[in-house]
Amino acid sequence: MKALLMSLALLVSIPAFAKDKVEVKVKGMVCSFCANGVEKKFSKREEVEKIDVDLDNKLVTIIFKEGKIIDDDTISKLVTESGFNVAGIEKKKI
Repeated sequence: MKALLMSLALLVSIPAFAKDKVEVKVKGMVCSFCANGVEKKFSKREEVEKIDVDLDNKLVTIIFKEGKIIDDDTISKLVTESGFNVAGIEKKKI
């Protein structure tokens, strides 16, 4: 019984510490200069903890600070302002 209660307590506490991650497929991003521009644009946002740009897969991965997120419309706007188009946005918990 004690083990069951400990397991339940652990499961309940995990979502409280979960962070959001967004993967954005970007069209038109082909060089390191492109990647730096996108990275710089998102790094200025207070919600962003870490950003990773994968040029080979044209994928921008954004990890947000705990309890923070940027909505899809704003993400699309930031990518567009960087000179590119969004092909897709996928949200995940980490």
